[in-house]
Amino acid sequence: MSKKILITGTSGGFGKLTAKTLLEQGHNVAASMRDSHGRNKEHADELKAAGALIVDIDVTNTVSVNDGIEQIMDAMGRLDVVVNNAGVGVLGLQEQFTPEDWQKLFDINVFGVQRVNRAALPHMRNQGSGLLIQVSSLLGRMTIPFYGPYNASKWAVEALAENYRTELSGFGVDSVIVEPGGFPTTFFNSLITPSDHSQDNSYGDFVNAPKAFFDNFEGALASNPAQNPQDVADAIATLINTPAGERPFRTVVDKMGMGDPIKPYNDSLDQVTSGIYEAFGMSDMLKLKVLETQ
Repeated sequence: MSKKILITGTSGGFGKLTAKTLLEQGHNVAASMRDSHGRNKEHADELKAAGALIVDIDVTNTVSVNDGIEQIMDAMGRLDVVVNNAGVGVLGLQEQFTPEDWQKLFDINVFGVQRVNRAALPHMRNQGSGLLIQVSSLLGRMTIPFYGPYNASKWAVEALAENYRTELSGFGVDSVIVEPGGFPTTFFNSLITPSDHSQDNSYGDFVNAPKAFFDNFEGALASNPAQNPQDVADAIATLINTPAGERPFRTVVDKMGMGDPIKPYNDSLDQVTSGIYEAFGMSDMLKLKVLETQ
């Protein structure tokens, strides 16, 4: 069954691949990005030629988000799925990131997700169905050095999605998470780096560790062609095509060895969550109430 879908951050990476994949499957896709008539015009034209509705949305701007959602509703009549894909990464020693650096990152990765969800959810609740897909990361389940603020932002997204899962289940709206590992995409071309280097000398040679770590990781990606970004797009499509009430809450996508240890961790948390909700008489909040054919 064809769905009407918004994907944020479609100028490259997972977003663009997901838009193309869903269009090929016959879905109606609103592909959002910033500056679709300027620096991202080539990407916008490519997706438009493939059949997408191009919508200019800056997830850091509430007016832009609200206007974009209304444009989509006017054009499509309803909104079945939101894929919160827009995001940015970081690289550097955590101490060197200023509070302003953190604010810039969270404004995209966390507050941007909340802006989009707040604009879309009244429509979904009104129609008694919907699906929120939050693109998180394996680094939303564990940390590795030099990605500190990014780790924190994705941990926040995980909690945000958990709460939406329980608070929206009775309205027929599903909230799920996709957790990719590291993939060779344009994501790595726009990493935020620290603004404050005043303490570089006190770190000694260790100040060079983030760059060395990143170079090694890029080498590992290059030597592992199985780590294909299309797998993430396919995982998102699978969630969309899975009947309401049957979707897993977390979907891990990784072929570099990080994903397999995370899966039992996720399973363990599910058991803990289920036990606590049962103890407080809230188990029904973990089950999606299917109010219409989705």
